[in-house]
Amino acid sequence: MSSERGPAPARTESFAEWMSRHGAARDRWLLLGKGPSFSVERCNAADGYRRFGLNHIVRQLRVDVAHATDLDVLESLDPAALDNAAVWVMPWHPHVRNRPGDATLDSLAGEHPVLRRLAGEGRLCWYNSSRAADAVPGQPIVPVRFFSADAAVHLLAVHGARHIRTLGVDGGTSYSPSFGDLDGTTLLANGRSSFDRQFEAIAEAVFRHDLDFGPLDDEVPVRVYVATEPAQMLATRVLEYSIRRRASITSRVYPICDFDIPVPEPQRLENRPRTPFSFQRFLIPEAAGLRGRAIYLDSDMQVFTDIRKLWRQPMHGAPLLSVAALGSDGRRPQFSVMLLDCEGLGWRIGNIVRRLDDGELDYAQLMYEMKVAPGWRADIDPAWNCLERYDSGTALLHYTDMEMQPWISRRNPLAYLWVAELRSAVACGYIERTYVDDHVARGWVRPSLAWQLDHDVDDPLLLPRAARALDDGYVPPFMSLQTRGLGSPWVSAPVRARALARHVYRSVGLADAVRRLKNVVFK
Repeated sequence: MSSERGPAPARTESFAEWMSRHGAARDRWLLLGKGPSFSVERCNAADGYRRFGLNHIVRQLRVDVAHATDLDVLESLDPAALDNAAVWVMPWHPHVRNRPGDATLDSLAGEHPVLRRLAGEGRLCWYNSSRAADAVPGQPIVPVRFFSADAAVHLLAVHGARHIRTLGVDGGTSYSPSFGDLDGTTLLANGRSSFDRQFEAIAEAVFRHDLDFGPLDDEVPVRVYVATEPAQMLATRVLEYSIRRRASITSRVYPICDFDIPVPEPQRLENRPRTPFSFQRFLIPEAAGLRGRAIYLDSDMQVFTDIRKLWRQPMHGAPLLSVAALGSDGRRPQFSVMLLDCEGLGWRIGNIVRRLDDGELDYAQLMYEMKVAPGWRADIDPAWNCLERYDSGTALLHYTDMEMQPWISRRNPLAYLWVAELRSAVACGYIERTYVDDHVARGWVRPSLAWQLDHDVDDPLLLPRAARALDDGYVPPFMSLQTRGLGSPWVSAPVRARALARHVYRSVGLADAVRRLKNVVFK
C-alpha cells in the first residue's frame, strides 16, 4: 500500500487532482466496508491494491484513501484512526446527519479543528455530490444515492478507476463484529431498511463505466452462456442488456453458438436434438475451460434483477442447480436456467453423444432428468424462471410460447416489457439501430418492431392499423404464423383495455411519480 502524501496543497484539493498526481486511475483498488465479510487478515493478504476505506474502516487498518460523506464520522474518530488514512475525501458540501450541509469543505476547513488539521497536512480532498444544491464548475458530479459504498464506487469510476474489488461491502442489515459498537449509532442511520439498496446504484456504475468489479473472494466476471442461433441474436442481445444493466458485479454474456465446438449427431433419430440449440448447454464446461461457475440461460428470456443473487447462490456440493423440477403448470423440467460447476461436471459433448449411442442414456434422460449431472439440486428460486408471467417479484421472465415471443409477434400481453428493454438498449447505444434493421430485413424479427422504435411505442397491442399492416405476410423463422382473420385468447378486449390503461399510466408521468414515492416509503 502506498502512503505517499505528495506536496501539501494550501487547503483542499479536488479528488481529480489527487488521482492525477498519483496516477491512481491505472491502479487496482480494494474498497473496504464494515459488512460481515470484512476481515483484516483477508485484506492484508490481498496484494497489489490501493485501499479505499469507508468511514470507520480506519479504526482497523491503514488505507490510501478514506471516504466519508458525513462530518459526524470524522468527529467520532480519534487522531490515531484519522492518521490511518493517507488522504480523506468528502463531498464539497459535507453531510451533517445524512443530509448535505450548506457550508463547503473549504470554508469548514478554516474553522473545524479536524478538517483544519487534515487540510494543513495536505490530506483533505473533495468532490461534487449529486445531492448538493450546487457544484464546483469544471469538476464532475458524482452520483450519491444510498450509502457511502455506492458513492465510493461512482467516485472511483468517474475519476478513471476501472478495476475494483470489495471486502465488507455486503447487503443485509448488519456490520462485521469488528464494528459491533456502532450498531446503535451509524447502522442504517440514513433510514434505509437494508444495505441491499446500494447494489442498485453500484450496478449503474458498473454498467456505465464498464468496470471490472466484484467481491474480492468471488469469481469475476459472472459468466452467462446463452443457447441461441443467428435468428435469435436480437433476443440474445436484449437479454444481455437486461442482465448487464442491473448487475452489481461484472458480467459477461456468451452466445454458445460462437464457440467452435463440434457437436456429433447421435445415431438414433429419437436421440437427436429437437432444436439447433438443444444440446448447446452441454458445451458450457468445455467453453469455460472446465473451471469455475457458469450460468446457463435460453435466449428467450429477460432479467429484471441483479444476476449477483443467482451467481452467489450456495451449491452445497452439487454439480448443478436448476429451478424447481416441476412447475405449477405440470411441465416437466426444462433446465432452462442453471448454475453449473464446470469442473465438477466435466462435460464433453463427444462423451455425452457416445453414451446416447451406446444406450447408456436416452433423450428424455439427458434433457429432462439431467442424468449427466448426478446429485443436481432444484434449489434456484422459481422467480428465476417465470413462464409467461410477470409481477413485482419476477427475477427472470421466460417467453416460452414460441408463437407469441415479442420479437416475432405483437400479441403477447407482456411484449411491452421486452420492447421497453430494447428501446432502452438502442437509446443508450448498447444495441445499434442498424442491428435491429438488419434483423428485420433478414426476416428474423417482425417489421412492426422497427415502427415501435421510430415512434417510441412500447406496447404492440396499441399499434395503429398502418403499423400492424407492416406484419402482413411476415413468416417467423421457425414457422408460418396465421396473422389475419384470427381472434386470439391473448388479445381479448380486457387485455387491450389493460394495455391502454398501462400506456396512459406510463405516458403521463404517473409511473415515475409512483416509483419516486416507493423509494421514499420502502427505502
